[in-house]
Amino acid sequence: MTLNYYQNNAQTFFDGTVNVDMSSLYESFTRHLPPGANVLDAGCGSGRDAKAFHEMGYQVEAFDASSEMVVLASQHTGLSVKQMTFADVDAQQRYDGIWCCASLLHVPSQELPAAMLNLANALKPGGIWYMSFKYGDGEREKDGRQFTDMNETSLKALLETMPKIEIESLWTTQDKRPNRDETWLNALLRKQSSTTGFPLAS
Repeated sequence: MTLNYYQNNAQTFFDGTVNVDMSSLYESFTRHLPPGANVLDAGCGSGRDAKAFHEMGYQVEAFDASSEMVVLASQHTGLSVKQMTFADVDAQQRYDGIWCCASLLHVPSQELPAAMLNLANALKPGGIWYMSFKYGDGEREKDGRQFTDMNETSLKALLETMPKIEIESLWTTQDKRPNRDETWLNALLRKQSSTTGFPLAS
């Protein structure tokens, strides 16, 4: 359902999102990254954020589930954007930072723990992880897209299933697009470095 929406509305979505000013969110993420960091833009949509991080000097990989969005994002960023889903992420401790801007919110709630575990495994110890959800609680469908909404309580409960992921900060913002009055929940997470991690099970 959601994938069909992006396949059929890729150009419209691209045009509506590619020029949104996200600089304040970038700053909250990039200040935690080392120079030249490996960054994954997971569910990159238009490629707006991947392009911005690439221009900041980071080593950027990006993917999206929609083949139509991948074509547009590749053209926009000059990067070889991959077509894949969160379930396809199999990297281990590869990225210094993972960026999930308005992407995990399309994963059904019962599939979210597995999707997020894949991403957590792909993050280096000490790495930083940004994600955003529309503010709310529960699943809904709107205009042909599936949404899993989150508030502070539901997100914290979800993260309790991932013991090495700690919350750096949670905050809400208003939608950056004109004529949109939605509230977003933003989360900045950090993966514990192995020195402070939990002991391995014997």
